[in-house]
Amino acid sequence: MTDSTVRRRHVAAALAALLPTPGLHGGYAPEVDVPQGAEEASGPEELTRVVRDQIRKGVDWIKIYADSRWGANGTARPAFTQAELALVVEITESSGRHVVAHASTPEGMRRAILAGVKTIEAGDDGTVEIWQLMRARGVVLVPTVAAGDAVSQSGGWKKGTAPEPARITAKRASVRAALAAGVTIANGSDAGVFAHGTKAREIATLVDYGMTPTQALVAATSVAARALDMGDRLGTVAPGMLADLVAVEGDPTRDIGVVPRVRYVVKDGRPVAGVPSVIPARAP
Repeated sequence: MTDSTVRRRHVAAALAALLPTPGLHGGYAPEVDVPQGAEEASGPEELTRVVRDQIRKGVDWIKIYADSRWGANGTARPAFTQAELALVVEITESSGRHVVAHASTPEGMRRAILAGVKTIEAGDDGTVEIWQLMRARGVVLVPTVAAGDAVSQSGGWKKGTAPEPARITAKRASVRAALAAGVTIANGSDAGVFAHGTKAREIATLVDYGMTPTQALVAATSVAARALDMGDRLGTVAPGMLADLVAVEGDPTRDIGVVPRVRYVVKDGRPVAGVPSVIPARAP
């Protein structure tokens, strides 16, 4: 087994995200009992047990819902207290791992940031003050812009022909404000809301929301790798890194739409698919 194989086997993974007991996420009618898709825990004893149990099972990350909808179709509110979030981060960090938080409300984001999470997922309603706090604390934003875009389209929005829904306009403004504040943004698609295998949609949507093509590509490569604590092996082309590369038809720094047009794939420095003539030949 080669060194690169050993290094590749360790991937960033998490189990079910944490929600308070009883679970809140989803906005279903109270008489409907549905699987939460999350692990419920509240208070110091339950949170300590659940976090340590997930660590025992081999997770690299703990994910937590810092806010959620209270009641059927309720307004999003913080899901955990500041002390509960801080406890989860303390236990997780003590094991050499990090916490990521799904958060959309300013207060949920604020609590998660102050607790010491590594990234905020979504961040829909972030304010200037929140963005400034994120930048000061070095917390990375993963805005998952394609998810909201996909949900709106599945709900009937005809993108490109119909007026933009208010939630999309607000999300666009939120991402632009985060960029203006200097928040580090990483690509994360939330795939599953839209079809797996089409994750380049997130990169294109980041550009649509205000990033340059180069910024979006960096967000999906070196920034994402650093956010996942894999910057020493992934995300850049340099000696000693895992050579996972693709060649696309066109220049993605000028036209982000060419990213899905993959013509050549290299994995661990070895060609595995495509036609090599699409990239310049070089001496062996």
